[in-house]
Amino acid sequence: MRWIVALLVVIVFEFYSFQLIRTLSRGHWWKWVYLAIAIGVFANLILQFYLNPDRSVISDSRDFAITLFLAFLLAKVIFILFMLGEDIYRIGKGLVGKITGGSAESSFMPDRRKFISMIGLGIAALPFGAILYGAFKGKYNYQVREYELSFKDLPDAFDGYKITQISDIHVGSFDDREEVAYALDLVNKQEGDVILFTGDLVNNVSEEMNGWEELFGSLNAKDGVFSVLGNHDYGDYASWESAAAKEQNMQQLYAIQEGMGWRLLLDENVSIDRGSDSLKIVGVQNWGGGRFPKYGDLKKASVGLRPDDFKVLLSHDPTHWDEQVKNNDTNFHLTLSGHTHGMQMGIEIPGWIKLSPAWFVYKKWAGIYKESDRFLNVNRGFGFLGYSGRAGIWPEITVINLKKA
Repeated sequence: MRWIVALLVVIVFEFYSFQLIRTLSRGHWWKWVYLAIAIGVFANLILQFYLNPDRSVISDSRDFAITLFLAFLLAKVIFILFMLGEDIYRIGKGLVGKITGGSAESSFMPDRRKFISMIGLGIAALPFGAILYGAFKGKYNYQVREYELSFKDLPDAFDGYKITQISDIHVGSFDDREEVAYALDLVNKQEGDVILFTGDLVNNVSEEMNGWEELFGSLNAKDGVFSVLGNHDYGDYASWESAAAKEQNMQQLYAIQEGMGWRLLLDENVSIDRGSDSLKIVGVQNWGGGRFPKYGDLKKASVGLRPDDFKVLLSHDPTHWDEQVKNNDTNFHLTLSGHTHGMQMGIEIPGWIKLSPAWFVYKKWAGIYKESDRFLNVNRGFGFLGYSGRAGIWPEITVINLKKA
């Protein structure tokens, strides 16, 4: 049903766009070139999914088809929204003309103004270019985002403690080893006391990590690297011959993380001690709202914790925070999540604007959130998936400095 609705929306967009292009062409032949390109882009998208139906296997041609389709679609959305304003003006002018008794020869709706259509087309070219830039350059435009968070009950020994967070690696999507190596070196250069990874190491299967173990195993911090699982790590989106094959894949992923020196937390907690003071790292398996799986058991992960312990919770999906975490009596001071990727596209100008399609899906989709003296950070992700790029919402390395209030 969703695919039918999406197809109808695309057809309506295409019909309206073509009418607007006709205004610009004024009888010239290039409107038919536009229509042929539009149909070709959509047909190629369908063809690539038909030729490459297994989404657990990366396909360059399918990824490029998605990128091209998104570029055209976003440009059309901007163009249509811009021109919709022009059409509303035309309808208003027509109504005023009829009410005030305009010329009988004049049509109800004035013709579209060509110069307005040209402006709309120029504005629509911006997101088109951004999507293409994101596919070739933006996906490796790593950004370090630093935050300082203050807590009244932070143990004295952890005043100034530095956490480095990464999330959503999606290693199977990478196509440039040098860029990834640069980013991992950038993570180490933050000199965090601890590195915390909040899930989605792979897209679908553990074999995606083949050949990457040494590179990701190079991550190091004084107190180690801790991780949890994301919804993609369980192999739920791949086809398996048997339940045993799926379980074997899961065990292989566990072994890979252990081999890299990462401490995978499966509904459990560990203590980092500084003399008589301690900080608890709590890791819960994926727990997501809506259609996403709920593997996590927060109660099990909290065994042995006291309300006055200072706790950092790793939970892949930020919807978990609203549903089970922020009002929990166990008192999780700081929760680290990822999952949303910020939809990998949007506009962010610090202190001014923060927009992304992710806003329509997630209440908390990127950055720091605070309620009742408890904090949530939603990391924008290290990698990419689906759209093989990032436009405006760049890949992120988060650095959080804990301070005694």
